[in-house]
Amino acid sequence: MVLDNLGDSLKRTIKKIANAAHVDAALVKEVVRDIQRALLQADVNVKLVLALSKKIEQRALEEKPPAGMSNREHVIHIVYEELVNILGASRELPMKKQIIMMVGLYGQGKTTTCGKLAIYFKRKGLRPALIAGDIHRPAAYEQLQQIAAQVEVPFYGEKGAKNAVKVIENGMDKFKRTADVIIVDTSGRHKLEDDLIGEMKAIFKAIKPDEKLLVIDAAMGQQSGPQAKAFNDAIGITGIVLTKLDGTAKGGGALSASSEVGAPIVFVGTGEHSADFERFDPSGFISRLLGMGDLKSLLERAEESMKGQDAEATARKLMSGKFNLNDMCSQMDMIANMGPLSKVAEMLPLGLSGKVKDADMQETQRRLARFKIILSSMTNEEREKPELIQAARIRRIAKGAGVENKDVKEVLRYYNQMKRMMKGFSSDRKMRRSLMRQLDVGK
Repeated sequence: MVLDNLGDSLKRTIKKIANAAHVDAALVKEVVRDIQRALLQADVNVKLVLALSKKIEQRALEEKPPAGMSNREHVIHIVYEELVNILGASRELPMKKQIIMMVGLYGQGKTTTCGKLAIYFKRKGLRPALIAGDIHRPAAYEQLQQIAAQVEVPFYGEKGAKNAVKVIENGMDKFKRTADVIIVDTSGRHKLEDDLIGEMKAIFKAIKPDEKLLVIDAAMGQQSGPQAKAFNDAIGITGIVLTKLDGTAKGGGALSASSEVGAPIVFVGTGEHSADFERFDPSGFISRLLGMGDLKSLLERAEESMKGQDAEATARKLMSGKFNLNDMCSQMDMIANMGPLSKVAEMLPLGLSGKVKDADMQETQRRLARFKIILSSMTNEEREKPELIQAARIRRIAKGAGVENKDVKEVLRYYNQMKRMMKGFSSDRKMRRSLMRQLDVGK
């Protein structure tokens, strides 16, 4: 999971509040110390941590909870709100014709991010194109060319060129009528130097980009703040993309960089897969860290994976506990297209995701692939009415799928377990109301 150590620490803090007999000054101070320790260990800027903890303590001791909310719930809500605040306001890139200039130092994942960004816009129905403006790094041209081929978007570059501005201008001329979103990869350096700043300013002046996105490796820690400020002073960055947020427990410094320069984090990368790249939503991100889930982001992924189907209606049906093997088959397709199960589980509240996480995620994915083959050997009537599947039908289905009888029975057991779990969930009115409210908010 993203920032495992920070998330685990914050969840323990939330649990401490939720299990407290009553909320008093001693508990508030203890909670604040726990939060300070967790954030500092995650390398969040010290000044931000002190300001945050002071605000939480002040609000928790002075504010009265709104009608219908207990003191414990109110303190948890305050912690959530103030953690969201340190990440800054959320911002979504517009879905329109635009030019995006990507900047950052070497090794931050800038070129790979260009490809992921192209996939993002492509899935939204726009026509992206990539321009290789990095003329200094060896193999930068080949890397972006290969990425463009993999994601199936147009590419322009001039191998061996010496003038980055000219290369980019030629690419702009080529794509100005055929592309909606032109993504320009630019040169980096091992550190921010005068010649890099000069080249960035020249490119900026020549192409007048709509967006200037700074790519930062989450492992940079508190150095991310000064780095972001230097790039911002040079060209005025409009957004930050954090990469490799899955590979470090000390991503807090990079997360807090946006508040230091006033530029929002717009995307985060949490792995090598194209699905491990998502629009950054501070409230959803903090909800995940606190174990509250992020159904808004889950629905966004589901809508993309279902290719036009009604993801919200399907999610509501699943949570109602009323579904058959056809529905389960559709859920498997949707989940497979959403990326690794571990990523999907992070978006579910602990009350639901904890049941999924008990199984080994990789083994579960292998089982689901086998289940799909078995389900395809069933008739539509059998998938609509699983109770029809008895011994003779099990033998026929197993033969058609090339598996043993016990494998077919395993699918049926899995289906019945899912059905019981969902029925139990649908009877938990408090949790169900909470999740339904999140679904409504996500509209």
